[in-house]
Amino acid sequence: MIEPHAPAPPGSPPSWGGPCGPEAPARLPVRPAVGRFLVLAGVFVCAACGLVYELELVALASYLIGDSVTQASVVLSVMVFAMGLGSLAAKRLRGLAAAGFGALEAALALVGGSSAMLLYAVFAWTGGWGGLWADGPRILLVAFSLAIGVLIGAEVPLLMELIQRVRRQDPGGAVADLFAADYVGALVGGLAFPFVLLPFLGQLTGALLTGTVNAVVGAALVLGLFRRDLTRRARWLLLTANAVVLALLATATVLADDFERAARHAVYGQDVRVAVRTDVQEVVLTGDTDGRPLDLFLDGRLRVRGSDERRYHEALVHPAMSGPHTRVLILGGGDGLAAREVLRHPGTDRVDLLEADPGLARLARHDPGLSALNEHAFGDARVHLLTGDAFHRLRSTPSATYDVVISDLPDPGLTASTKLYSQEFYGLLRRVLAPDGRLAVHAGPVAARPRAFWTVDATLRAAGLPATAYRVAARHPGSAPGTGRAAADLRAPGSWGFLLAARTTPAPRLDPAAPRPHTLTPDALARDARAAARTRIAGLPPSTLPHPRY
Repeated sequence: MIEPHAPAPPGSPPSWGGPCGPEAPARLPVRPAVGRFLVLAGVFVCAACGLVYELELVALASYLIGDSVTQASVVLSVMVFAMGLGSLAAKRLRGLAAAGFGALEAALALVGGSSAMLLYAVFAWTGGWGGLWADGPRILLVAFSLAIGVLIGAEVPLLMELIQRVRRQDPGGAVADLFAADYVGALVGGLAFPFVLLPFLGQLTGALLTGTVNAVVGAALVLGLFRRDLTRRARWLLLTANAVVLALLATATVLADDFERAARHAVYGQDVRVAVRTDVQEVVLTGDTDGRPLDLFLDGRLRVRGSDERRYHEALVHPAMSGPHTRVLILGGGDGLAAREVLRHPGTDRVDLLEADPGLARLARHDPGLSALNEHAFGDARVHLLTGDAFHRLRSTPSATYDVVISDLPDPGLTASTKLYSQEFYGLLRRVLAPDGRLAVHAGPVAARPRAFWTVDATLRAAGLPATAYRVAARHPGSAPGTGRAAADLRAPGSWGFLLAARTTPAPRLDPAAPRPHTLTPDALARDARAAARTRIAGLPPSTLPHPRY
């Protein structure tokens, strides 16, 4: 058994190994062993809640702002820095550890629980105002990371004081016990967020429920175990503060669905027709009523604009089909629109569509508006839907399987799709292509992001697939329906950039035996290739899995 420490000299600060200042150990309503267990259980729950807040900020910021690597770096670095500040600030509260911890958990529950809803509100109602308001979500993200980090960082010194008030032990043992409970709680919170909270409750309700648990556990620990350390006035203040916090969180939870609908209308406009969250992403369809063209948004980013989609998909598909095209692989394209263009070419026997989100493909098959737009491509017996990781699929695909590969993927600048624009991935595509096969790649807007576009070109060449660039101007560039989304996300691009690749440099042309495209002509395609070539940036290194360059 550890011998008790000698009393500290008068006026000296309290030590980690002794009780709080000159006071005797806490007068607990339970035995010390039970009290110590309850404190460690509180540490466990608070750590789980803290990590949920952290992951929720990263996930929501990645969805709202984009570039998950950047958002994760901002949240984690700011939060860790703020935890250090919180630990330093908590030194002033060690003499009032019980009251300080109770107030701290009430504040953390309110800030962390409401963070997702407030961040989404600022994004929805100020994202399109321009000026400082255009950066509102980023500013609020940093502010929440700072506030939550400070509050989480202040927990540890106060909990150390409380656990030593229960039963004095050597500092090393107390630290080990505290951090063991903290790390196990973080593990549980980290697993609960993606596997329980996010799929079953969503980001808003999940954060609010986490705040509720945080407030209940913090108040129960202090008011139940350490109530004799508090004055009567302090107990009533703490009880009132937690009641207010719980009432606010409960009210927000009840209103969460109405809030989400109002925010969605602020982002996308009033003509939202379908809004579903699949296992992969949020899918929103607008328009297709009262003469409005159908628009498709994936995780808030415009992927299909009904008034212009034919120009995009014809430019993506038809140049690659000007040759053997018996077997075709489409990467992405869960909306079925690229498959529609492939099926227009006679001689196509099989179309494999490799889509990461089967929920999007189901919607494209069954939604009346979207299935009419893709001309019921998924009802064609030649179309075979494949799901799963593209790398795994291609590794198990025999060599020279496909005559044509159509890469209808999001821009390479989006972190989630960067690996599908890497040299390693294009090496796999080269292997599954027939010797005279062709690969068409959507590489983002060449005019707006020329460096990213020509990095794709350099990456294809490094994989042994020299490419020819071409671009197609959008007929109706500009803002999509809705007023709240930042312009970079809701705007239709002014032009689309494509690369046509093969083992020898191909010339973009149209198959004279195929039906004539609605929007594309041989002369326009040649002009588009010359226009894209004038933007070339030479000497760019390829993008690889260990070193992404987009």
